[in-house]
Amino acid sequence: MSISLLSTSVEFLKGIGRNRAELLHKELGIQTCADLIHFFPYRYIDKSRYFKINELIPAGAEVQIVGRIIHLKTVEQKRGSRLVATFQDETGQMELVWFRAAKWFRENLKINEPYVVFGKATLFNKTFSMPHPEMELLKEHEASFRPGLQAVYTASEKLHRAGINNRILSVAVSQVFKQTGLQFEETLSDELIEKYSLISKNQALFNLHFPENQTILAKAQFRFKFEELFYIQLQLVSKNLLRKQKLKGFRFEKIGPLFHDFYENHLPFDLTQAQKKVLKEIRSDLGSSAQMNRLLQGDVGSGKTIVAFLTMLMAIDNGYQASLMAPTEILATQHFETISALASCLNLKVALLTGSTKKSQRKVLLEALKNGEIHILIGTHALLEDPVQFQNLSLAIIDEQHRFGVAQRAKLWYKNEFPPHVLVMTATPIPRTLAMSLYGDLDISVIDELPPGRKPIKTLHYFDSKRLILLKFMKDEIKKGRQIYVVFPLISESEALDYKNLEEGYGSLLREFPLPDFQVSMVHGKMKPEDKQYEMDRFVKGVTNILVATTVIEVGVNVPNASVMVIESAERFGLSQLHQLRGRVGRGAEQSYCILMSGHKLGAEAKTRLQTMVATNDGFEIAEVDLKLRGPGDLMGKQQSGMLNLKLADLAKDQKILMAARHEAFRLLESDPGLNQKENLPIRKAYSYFTREKGIWSYIS
Repeated sequence: MSISLLSTSVEFLKGIGRNRAELLHKELGIQTCADLIHFFPYRYIDKSRYFKINELIPAGAEVQIVGRIIHLKTVEQKRGSRLVATFQDETGQMELVWFRAAKWFRENLKINEPYVVFGKATLFNKTFSMPHPEMELLKEHEASFRPGLQAVYTASEKLHRAGINNRILSVAVSQVFKQTGLQFEETLSDELIEKYSLISKNQALFNLHFPENQTILAKAQFRFKFEELFYIQLQLVSKNLLRKQKLKGFRFEKIGPLFHDFYENHLPFDLTQAQKKVLKEIRSDLGSSAQMNRLLQGDVGSGKTIVAFLTMLMAIDNGYQASLMAPTEILATQHFETISALASCLNLKVALLTGSTKKSQRKVLLEALKNGEIHILIGTHALLEDPVQFQNLSLAIIDEQHRFGVAQRAKLWYKNEFPPHVLVMTATPIPRTLAMSLYGDLDISVIDELPPGRKPIKTLHYFDSKRLILLKFMKDEIKKGRQIYVVFPLISESEALDYKNLEEGYGSLLREFPLPDFQVSMVHGKMKPEDKQYEMDRFVKGVTNILVATTVIEVGVNVPNASVMVIESAERFGLSQLHQLRGRVGRGAEQSYCILMSGHKLGAEAKTRLQTMVATNDGFEIAEVDLKLRGPGDLMGKQQSGMLNLKLADLAKDQKILMAARHEAFRLLESDPGLNQKENLPIRKAYSYFTREKGIWSYIS
């Protein structure tokens, strides 16, 4: 591969130039020839057939026609003008129309020269017309690469206005292939190529842009999907193994008296087998000299908090401090109350630090933290502030960690001379493929078993026309002594409107459930923290029958007596959010219900989401459906998760390829950690390039 050519700016390619090159860089991130040939098409059009004008049908299909322009005219409009060309072949005539860049086309189109045009042909006033067709002189068309399938590249409105269309990009890519002579260095070993029947790098690159047929295209796509996922897994597995070898953590020499006392005498319930298994995995990590970096997945209500507390006791028994960071004050406060109650029998000092902590309290707290009086500190982002200094923080637990940015999470690493052990917890079930790609450098534990005695939540979908049935059901549940959540959506595009909806809903519930027989409270994100806490406390104590809220109660609210969750406009919520909200009930021994209210007009995806919620309580099954519906970027949030910008691979569809790639990455690094063996040198060279040049591959989980 000619490194010098591939590192050259695209501005030197025919049809590009400096201005277009700058626009390509700004809009698509294409700066060099290497960027260009790795900018893959997102779909393909069959251009193996040439239509005659008399064969066109009024269906607006994309067609390719050979003919000549016999006349050009400019037609004035209310706003500007359009250029209309009369295009003719031996069977008839049609019109080609340009609404943009008309002056350029008028000056550059050639009359009576054979052209190949491609675009959507639509029938208007008994004449077929093709707006903004792709155009190429027949002689250039015949001299260029002419694959059976035509690549279609992503483009923006700005690129179209600058005349950078599909043909320009295709011609530029073909120039790179011609000038390199299709001599690209192989990036995989002969062993992997043979084992998975992969086509060569040269064949794969060429056929991604200029495939002759669907069979060779599928082979090219498979090759690059495997390569893409293999190098991601190589990076993640390498980081995992390197951390265990090089990054020393606090070694917990013993499981001491606090742990044994609590486990044997004060456990509020028997641990499930899944919880015991996870505790053994954590104990094994903490007993080694390597830093623990473990992800703990557990569905809503699976008992992650008790596992976290027992892990904290391991740290305290060895003379160290522990912290727990949560994304919201409500969740942090909930953790503080739960852990304080668990620790009350052990004479431990547990403290809470949030943005609402008063200055005078904060000063005392920080001093006690620094001198080691505080054993466990629980809080929000406030834990990351520079004045927060521990005496010897050895364990950092992060809850719902995908809500924290990479830089925020990294700050905890530097509170000590040595990095603390890290336990990352999430109640958002993550599909296996996504977990391996997002958190592949972490060890993963799963609590896949609910505590005994919990009854599955019954989920029902009601249309708005069944509201009277819903209201009667709510009154019957309140008569039994139960409490109810009613949640309204909050869509960021229209916060004012949804805030009004919340108030209207609250008002209508006050009319249906009047004082003094009923108590209805309201909680939303715009309230002052103290007002919000006051209303939450009323609900927790059982004073309030119905809590009307936005999604601020999605996590962190634990009221065992609340047995009904009503979700208004449920079609506006994502699957993960619906599942999280449902998890606020079902925490007591009584039968609990989740009722999804929606309008009658539902899109296909909304129907699938609601049907999935009714069909299953399994968070991992729900997460798999969510991944297929939304894709990995939307599911986790690219900005927060460090999600990789995959070019070809699809984590929802390419699970088998990912599993194979991860297996090969482990096998390779275990047999040849330095990638020094002769057959692995192509992999080492490519891996070195990717990790050095591609910043997206280096992120902290």
